[in-house]
Amino acid sequence: MKRFLVPAALLLAVPAAAQPPAAPPAPSAKAQGVVSASDPRAAAAGVEMLRAGGSATDAAIATLLALNVVEPQNSGIGGGGFWVGHDARTGKLLTIDGREAAPAAADPRWFYAPDGNPLTHSAAVPGGRSVGVPGNLREWAMAHDRGGKLPWAKLFEPAIRLARDGFRITQRLNTGINNFGSHIAPWAAAHYRGPDGKALPVGTLLKNPEQAALFERLARLGPDSFYVGPNAQKLVTTVNTAARNPSKMTLGDLASYDAKERAPVCGSYRAYRICGMGPPSSGGVAVLIILKQLERFDMARLGKDSPVAWHLMAESQRLAYADRDLYLADPDHVAVPVKGLTDPKYIAGRSALISPDRTMAGVAAGVPAGAPARIRAQPSEVPGTTHVAATDARGNAVSVTSTIEGYFGSGLAVNGTMLNNELTDFDIVPEKNGALVANRVEGGKRPRSSMSPTIVYGPDGKVRMVIGAAGGSTIIAQVAKALVAVIDWKLSAQDAIGLGLIYAPGKVATLEQGTQLDAMAPALQALGEPVKIAPLGLKANAVERVGGRWVGGADPRSEGVAMHQDGTIADIKRVGGFGNRPPE
Repeated sequence: MKRFLVPAALLLAVPAAAQPPAAPPAPSAKAQGVVSASDPRAAAAGVEMLRAGGSATDAAIATLLALNVVEPQNSGIGGGGFWVGHDARTGKLLTIDGREAAPAAADPRWFYAPDGNPLTHSAAVPGGRSVGVPGNLREWAMAHDRGGKLPWAKLFEPAIRLARDGFRITQRLNTGINNFGSHIAPWAAAHYRGPDGKALPVGTLLKNPEQAALFERLARLGPDSFYVGPNAQKLVTTVNTAARNPSKMTLGDLASYDAKERAPVCGSYRAYRICGMGPPSSGGVAVLIILKQLERFDMARLGKDSPVAWHLMAESQRLAYADRDLYLADPDHVAVPVKGLTDPKYIAGRSALISPDRTMAGVAAGVPAGAPARIRAQPSEVPGTTHVAATDARGNAVSVTSTIEGYFGSGLAVNGTMLNNELTDFDIVPEKNGALVANRVEGGKRPRSSMSPTIVYGPDGKVRMVIGAAGGSTIIAQVAKALVAVIDWKLSAQDAIGLGLIYAPGKVATLEQGTQLDAMAPALQALGEPVKIAPLGLKANAVERVGGRWVGGADPRSEGVAMHQDGTIADIKRVGGFGNRPPE
């Protein structure tokens, strides 16, 4: 694989390495950690931690903090996420739910207008009511307590430098501001736009002293200083006095928030073990369902150039998304039949509905064991997320997805940091014909998510791949596609991510414009597939183990990189032609 040396400036003044931990034994000379992220400056922040003797956990947190600065439209401490980590010493998985929570005052009619009618999704996003209590800092602090090696404050150093000294605006951030930033409130508008109202030009040096000061306080005082005290008061005031859709969040909502360790969702595909995040993420369950439904088909023989293979993938997605939309939600508030949905016998019955030579006339959710009566709602997730994959030389691995939901979240900011609009991931209408929707708004509840941070174990029981993606509900399809490509088609993680996507959460299958799928449209239509060709906002990141060493991959649609501990990055052939919608 061709690799390039990263300029010294990009490595953000890497300090001398700290004393590494004594156990497990030091790795061989060729082994080194890798960080894959959607921005090279953020990946360099993670590599800085690896060089200082830090763990994959340290690297992931530093990368995510740096992303908050250079990718403010997609993620940050004003949002939430899910963490899946492998501990090389114990062999155990740690899965943490840092998803945002609704204020205690929220009720099923939280997104209804004064006239008694539900708001549209676009009308519900701007302002305070869409903001959930942010969970990322609590999540990362829990992960650091379990797997961090470096001091908490050190993880903030690269992000503080980027915010204080400035960073150059990229094409993707510029496009995001112009195309998806119409709802941003006055602080963000003044910060990201010029006097002409347009996004600051590509290459502009952008500084964020307010965010730098916030990060300095968080580094010194710890995560509690975000959830209580002046920052908490400012956040509550901001959302409750918003010009649009004011909230009813309280200081108690912030102070009482905790990240939660959840049980991972694991299952087999071929000879591999696939592990992901459980509810309120729907990703772990849905990815596993898609794969298991495909297991009876010889995907390897069909190959990546077969329209039948992509048809089968579309059909499996339809069944998985139907179950996901009906049953997946916050398990602390509603009954979620995870065991029934992932039972091999149930999945085999669903798989039997799939035929290689025709498309199903209609798709409905199944009835797994333990399933409550539910009404399927209309999902409303939109793209605007980021993923980080990080590994270290001792075999630890982290897959973490972070989000503020849509581009620039709610449009509101506190201390230089954008706040999420995550509560619009709830189904706005809570019932239909008297039956309650699982993912309805409730006080303290966490909305369903498609985020799918995943760790794959090979037949030898060792970590084979760390992967995740961004892009709203396409995340599930992206991850499942990449796993088929690696396991069945023997592609590298890099090439698997780069393959075009078929996305079929319902009747119509969208073929990603500008990819190998364009030419397959006639053959897919001959199989009965209703298809359309359109751009999809996709962004995946991965690290895989090849020949005893870690090798990174990053989405060619993005500005991301996979950076190795020695400062080299993989050769990624960038692609274009995906329309005017930027990668997510």
